[in-house]
Amino acid sequence: MKKKSLEAVLYSTLGVVVMFVAVIGFNVITGALKTRADLTAEKAHTLSAGTRAILNKLDTPVKLRFYCTQVENATPETVFLTTYSQQVEDLLNELRQQSRGKLILEKFDPQPDSDAEDRAKMDGIEGQPLPPYGEGFYLGLAISQVDETVALPFLSPTREKLLEYDVIRAIAQVMRPEKPVVGVLSGLPVFGMPSNPMMAQMGRQGQDPWIVVTELKRDFNVKEVPMSAEKIDDDIKVLVVIYPKDISETLQYALDQFVLRGGKLVAYLDPKSLGDNANPMMNPLQRATGGGATMDKLLKAWGLEFDIGKVLADMNYKTTIRGRSGQPEEATSVLSLTREAVANDDVLTGQIDSLMMVYSGVFTGSAAPGLKQTVLLRSSPNSQLIDKVMAEFGGGEKDFKPSGTPYTLALRLTGKFKTAFPDGKPGAKPDTSKPDADSKDDGKKVEAKSDSSLKESAQENSVLLFGDSDMLFDPVVAQVQNIFGQKIIIPQNGDLNLAQSVVEQLAGDSNLIAVRSRATLNRPFTVVKQMEEKAQERYRGKIKELEGSLQEMQTKLNELQRTKEKGQQRYVLSPEQQQELANFRKKEGEAKKELKQVRKDLRHDIDSLENRLKWLNIAAMPLAVTLSGILVAVYKRKKTAAQ
Repeated sequence: MKKKSLEAVLYSTLGVVVMFVAVIGFNVITGALKTRADLTAEKAHTLSAGTRAILNKLDTPVKLRFYCTQVENATPETVFLTTYSQQVEDLLNELRQQSRGKLILEKFDPQPDSDAEDRAKMDGIEGQPLPPYGEGFYLGLAISQVDETVALPFLSPTREKLLEYDVIRAIAQVMRPEKPVVGVLSGLPVFGMPSNPMMAQMGRQGQDPWIVVTELKRDFNVKEVPMSAEKIDDDIKVLVVIYPKDISETLQYALDQFVLRGGKLVAYLDPKSLGDNANPMMNPLQRATGGGATMDKLLKAWGLEFDIGKVLADMNYKTTIRGRSGQPEEATSVLSLTREAVANDDVLTGQIDSLMMVYSGVFTGSAAPGLKQTVLLRSSPNSQLIDKVMAEFGGGEKDFKPSGTPYTLALRLTGKFKTAFPDGKPGAKPDTSKPDADSKDDGKKVEAKSDSSLKESAQENSVLLFGDSDMLFDPVVAQVQNIFGQKIIIPQNGDLNLAQSVVEQLAGDSNLIAVRSRATLNRPFTVVKQMEEKAQERYRGKIKELEGSLQEMQTKLNELQRTKEKGQQRYVLSPEQQQELANFRKKEGEAKKELKQVRKDLRHDIDSLENRLKWLNIAAMPLAVTLSGILVAVYKRKKTAAQ
């Protein structure tokens, strides 16, 4: 009996020991593998294909020096940053694992007056003041390969969605010490404007470079190309043209020859630019009718047209903005584009679903023979072209008539381009004179000057065209926050990401596109928007009819006030006119009352829709769980009763 009891104790102890060892071993193995499940739709916590492609190119070890302060006195700020630093470290470990040993991760705690702090400052990492924590708080990363070092001075939690992109872009920078040359040509001050006393007296301050230029400088050697240029430098690989206002034929010829010799061109044209404030004191109506930028000679040669007098209005992509009176109003010419508006099968736009275009123009026509046209951005069929003056002053919605066909907002042309200047450089007069047989030339042969301009590209090339330059304008693309004395750029949409992706793709590196664009994914309530639009469409005709009737009555009243019988005083009406005036005023009051009721019904329908969806979201899941629990309980009770 004692023997059996002893065997039971031994077996039980051995079983517990084996289970303990198995659990410990399992935790050690899974901890080393760092495998995790990502249940997000966009796989936000999984390394993108572009990141893996860049890491697979590593042939020389890259060091990642991660500086993070370990604090003893916890405050809400330090706890928040410490938690975020663990997330950063997890990403760095995952990158190191994916690199198969090519990434070497080193972690430092830069306490005051320590060697780690000195090294952080040498790497360009500065401590950020964090009250009430007296000393500088470090949360930065230095990436180096051989003699090349790129520093991320502070990894702000506000750029959490762009963390993977920021780190992998820095790794790509040290892998490619020689940066391609990118030219930027613009009729706007995209490179900034220095402040001077004269401007200060006029109340105008200096201007920093546009965010898109600043971001491009991090990855490329950016060269400014003036609007007076007659030739694009040979070292420029990609040329970005932003709002080429009043472009000359000479400059268009330079762009033509640049494309024909193999240069990559991306142009942001625009019928109306928010950044074009060259004449702020100009009459508002004159400013609205003026402006606009296109490249008419080049577009015509490529088979396209771009009308700078018209902008696109789209009911499906309208945006709620602050109106002139300070109240929210819907602007059909300020487009908030969703996934339905982009080419989902194109690597450039495949993962972008949040773009904003303001007073955008459209491209019409078809590509010239030899060129292939790929539409990247398009409007919905529920859109139309309106005069840009109407867009400026908020018109176009009342008389909206959908075209039924989508318009092209951005496109790519590929193929062999032909010159838009078959006669050569504008203004140049070829020397067609023949040498005189009787003249003496001292034995030197006189030759006519030949046209050396290119007529057709030798190889296939690409040109990208956008119908809006405000996609690059700072207030549209991003918010700038001052955090710990540093300017942190927080994208508001995918405009900035798309601009960078375009240049990177044309410059030959498209691996960063998927990394960046994933950070801009959102989930707009497209079904709700469509339901709201249908509700508004039901009432739009009635509202227009009532407003037209009301305007007609007011016109008749004004005419009646001006109509007088001979011999009467100027402001005295006859009894018949007084009766007719009373009738008109009664009808006017009834029309206003009915119009008010129709608008009230419209608002009620939209609010009811929002409330139904809100309650559905709040109550649907708890109700489903409750019903499921009741059904399971009833089933178990019946099963128990049957036994």
